[in-house]
Amino acid sequence: MNVYTSLQQARQQQQKKIAVLLDPDNGSPKVVDALVGQAMAARVDYFFVGGSLVMNRQIGQWIQQIKSICNIPVILFPGSLWQVVPEADALFFLSLVSGRNADLLIGQHVVAAPILKQMPIEVMSTAYMLIDGGAPTTVSYISNSTPIPADKAQIAVCTAMAAELLGMKIIYMDSGSGAKNAISESMIQAVSQHVPLPLVVGGGIRTPERAALSCKAGADVVVVGNVLEKDPSLIGEMAKAVHESN
Repeated sequence: MNVYTSLQQARQQQQKKIAVLLDPDNGSPKVVDALVGQAMAARVDYFFVGGSLVMNRQIGQWIQQIKSICNIPVILFPGSLWQVVPEADALFFLSLVSGRNADLLIGQHVVAAPILKQMPIEVMSTAYMLIDGGAPTTVSYISNSTPIPADKAQIAVCTAMAAELLGMKIIYMDSGSGAKNAISESMIQAVSQHVPLPLVVGGGIRTPERAALSCKAGADVVVVGNVLEKDPSLIGEMAKAVHESN
């Protein structure tokens, strides 16, 4: 089963999934080993690797290390073309549909396309929607884009509907690394009800309770990252909250 099929089935069967977002800049090989071990014990469903600003150029070796330990699917979450490596199982082909930066809407994709066509990696066209999380984030600064206001669910719904009609396969709503606030349940629910695509939600999810609420509102995959860098032991509680929200 490829990764996208697993995401589709999860949505159809209302089986909530959890993904751990790993930043190659934050962690030594020993830290990665420990984190992956905890993720396996917690039955984490996916690893996302990448970010808006990654200075560590060893991303391929990082993924190889993860895959040597476990069989949890590794999905690239690339902030730039050089983060695209063939070692991963799949890649979010991110188009920043919430912004008006043409380079991140289609420009970088034109450059990446011939490279990806030659790679043995599953490419998933993904509508990336940046939502205001109450504080400036790396992704909003690097992408030079304005997030969708947190209280404007209708804008988020219409943006997701446009992405669906354009043929994209996944909706990824994110308030960004370091966001003060998670995306509201009302916005998640509105998008989930109007668009049948797998819905990934991340940013500002710091507690098991918030993870569960996001799932119950309609998120199919909840993404946690920064909070685990501070307290990796939360993986078990987070995963349990997500899986039990089915």
